[in-house]
Amino acid sequence: MASLSLKGVGVSRGIAIGKAYLLQRDQLKVREYLIPPSLIEAEQERFKQAVAVAKQQLAEVRQRIPSSTPVDIVSFIDTHLLMLNDKALAQAPLKLIRERGCNAEWALKLQRDALVAVFEDMDDAYLRTRKDDVDHVVNRIQRILLNQADHIQVIMDGRLKGKVIIADDLSPADTVTMQNEGIAAFVTEYGGPNSHTTILARSLGISAIVGVKNALRYLRQGETVVVDGFQGMLLAAPDARALAHYQRRQRQEKRHQSELNKLKELPAISRDGLVISLQANVEIPEDLAMMNKVAAKGVGLYRTEYLFMNRDQPPDEEEQYETSREVVKQLRGRPLTIRTLDLGADKIPGHEVRHEVRGVVTNPALGLRAIRLCLRDPALFLTQLRAILRVSAEGPVGLMIPMLASVHELQQAMALIDQAKDELRREGKPFDDGIPIGGMIEVPAAALLAEVFAKRLDFLSIGTNDLVQYTMAADRLDNAVNYLYQPTHPAVLRLIDMTIKGGRKAGIPVAMCCEMAGESRYTRLLLGLGLTEFSVQPAMLPEVKRIVQDSDVEQLAMKARRVLRMASAMEVDAFLEKLNDLD
Repeated sequence: MASLSLKGVGVSRGIAIGKAYLLQRDQLKVREYLIPPSLIEAEQERFKQAVAVAKQQLAEVRQRIPSSTPVDIVSFIDTHLLMLNDKALAQAPLKLIRERGCNAEWALKLQRDALVAVFEDMDDAYLRTRKDDVDHVVNRIQRILLNQADHIQVIMDGRLKGKVIIADDLSPADTVTMQNEGIAAFVTEYGGPNSHTTILARSLGISAIVGVKNALRYLRQGETVVVDGFQGMLLAAPDARALAHYQRRQRQEKRHQSELNKLKELPAISRDGLVISLQANVEIPEDLAMMNKVAAKGVGLYRTEYLFMNRDQPPDEEEQYETSREVVKQLRGRPLTIRTLDLGADKIPGHEVRHEVRGVVTNPALGLRAIRLCLRDPALFLTQLRAILRVSAEGPVGLMIPMLASVHELQQAMALIDQAKDELRREGKPFDDGIPIGGMIEVPAAALLAEVFAKRLDFLSIGTNDLVQYTMAADRLDNAVNYLYQPTHPAVLRLIDMTIKGGRKAGIPVAMCCEMAGESRYTRLLLGLGLTEFSVQPAMLPEVKRIVQDSDVEQLAMKARRVLRMASAMEVDAFLEKLNDLD
């Protein structure tokens, strides 16, 4: 039988070899029909019962998790349990049943579509993939309403041990359940690198590939498959030579991971003695456990957007304060950099913004978002500023402003920060009067003026996710133009270099807190360009640390300057291959 290779996105590194277990689920077929007024109450009760059963199912999954399991693993199940208590899923469908007379399945589908539409229009990749959580919870309720058995619960009898699971999609509960059953890896047809399922796979150390289209169609039950989480490649029915190759790579990777684990408590110091700061990006408080696992020195980027999602009113000052206070408490003296709100106006309760002008659809990524929105709505901004300032009295906290494009915006933001400080002084509430204020450099205009911004701020942080797409005028999520999304384009690298130099001239630190910072193939280049502070996804930190320790930064600096004279990303990529050939 000939070998078959399928490509996807490797979201959890590692090599796994095992027999394929095709997880075939019945397709959800939601019927849409009207309920007579006399049966509305009974239909609402049917929906309530389905939600109650869904809660019970997740509670049972949670109970089966070994007590030794880290708290961050358990938190993924808790997130879905909380969603089942959220009125956006537990109450809104009841209102639709009552007001529109639709059946429970239809009402749930309507509410699901409304919630997903909000997430799909987001600029932040992490927040956009929260729609997966909505789908996982909604599908669980739908299967109960449709009397469809949860296939994974049925096969918890040991038959999954050592298997490679092939599925359309998996929820965090599925993943935890199957990890306890001893699976070797999983491959899904859908999903993305920022979903809770893939974050969980990385935390659990399960090799995983997502986005492998038609995997269930092309693969056979029980055939031997190889999962290459590094390359995002699935190989079915490998011949003897290929199998031996991947078995050898498995052994090498096991030794490599063992070596990385030894680096955990060691400092990130280059061969020539340069100390590099390695911090972590935290999306939700539950990510802190993974950060502790890799011994990150602090949080270089703490996103606050999740607090504003799926609610009728924005969080008040006290809720924002208590949430961030808990993070500071868990960090135990390590620094925390809190980014102020980075959402579009249409994602904030109370803001109705149409991305359409005279029939022409506008681009929300270029519209009223981040600091622009906060300056347009001072009350919203002041509430968050007061909360962050109060938290600064609890530990080392920095405040970071996203999407700055002009000095005037910064002046307005600083005026509001001063106003918040004055209010807290009058009220006798403590805060750090010298709290570091930083700005994100993610708009080309800000990079070109980095030296100007650096004179007015305490630190800068480069956000290349936006910087690349704004520089190249290409949405990385648009399949028609994402080939232009090139972090190694010389124009992007020159903007990064300009920002680092601007910070150095002003004597303030410059960090990078984006995907590029955590991608190890760029580490030596960034070190050579003078970057000394990285904030990355926790799972990426050990490999970045290894490269730092194996690098002579002074030598890299002499080599890296060449890229600033290059004319294309292709030329830079070829240079990078040689630069990284030290491995």
